Amino acid sequence: MTYTVGVLGGGTMGSGIAVVAARAGHRTILRDLDDERVGAGLDRVTSFLDKSAALGKLPSDVAEKAKSGLSGATDLADLADCDVVIEAIFEDVELKRRTFAELDEICKPDTLFHTNTSTLSVTAIAAGSSRPERVVGTHYCNPAPLMKLVEVVTGRQTGADAYERTRRFLDSLGKTSVTVKDSPGFLVNRFLIPFENNCIRALEAGRGTVESIDKAVRFGLGYPMGPFTLLDIVGLDIHRAVSLSLYEQLRDQRFAPPPLVEQMIAAGHLGRKTGRGFHTYDDARHFGS
Repeated sequence: MTYTVGVLGGGTMGSGIAVVAARAGHRTILRDLDDERVGAGLDRVTSFLDKSAALGKLPSDVAEKAKSGLSGATDLADLADCDVVIEAIFEDVELKRRTFAELDEICKPDTLFHTNTSTLSVTAIAAGSSRPERVVGTHYCNPAPLMKLVEVVTGRQTGADAYERTRRFLDSLGKTSVTVKDSPGFLVNRFLIPFENNCIRALEAGRGTVESIDKAVRFGLGYPMGPFTLLDIVGLDIHRAVSLSLYEQLRDQRFAPPPLVEQMIAAGHLGRKTGRGFHTYDDARHFGS
């Protein structure tokens, strides 16, 4: 089945999800607040697809088909015909609620509403919709085009039909999904954020260098990339926001971002998107391809 997919938010996460949907052959509409942000998001998507084709990771005809089915929009009304709308906007529960309330008036009665929140309650977000039974949490692991896992989060009012249709949609993307409880951080970030913060604290304490800690995690623990490489892909500003959100909800010191995070953000060293984070980059790639 081919879907028409709307993605809200043209930032790193939204454009990464747009890559995934377009690459799977679905008509994909990337929506953001203004033409500049939409253009930047579309550039990220097409650049990733072109690079994947150039590296032989994606057949050139698949890349071209994905690009031909990709479009941008600034008006929510352009998402009226979408079968699935995936929200990947700023982590603010009131903003997400208002967005879904607006979509209620625009989209078809059977349109699936997905929120990519990584820390907020899906139940609380769904409360903004007049049809909360069709709101499902789908947390794509970052970077979305490269990571296979999506956490499926059911709110208290999520319907069984919406859940099953969501699983089928994720199958069409080639994703592996796990169903998790609607609790702060779900599963992945409950594991990942304390681990990343501990790695940063080890660096602050001089227990290792960026390079040695990355290598220790890769070759000692068998992770596909080191924590600092991953943090640079995600962005230190995003890591800080997720850490603080979980700390505020759980009051567990392990989730509090270490001082070095604040210092790096103040210096503008956010990771790949600024050309410098824990590592230095020649180009500001967004998905680590």
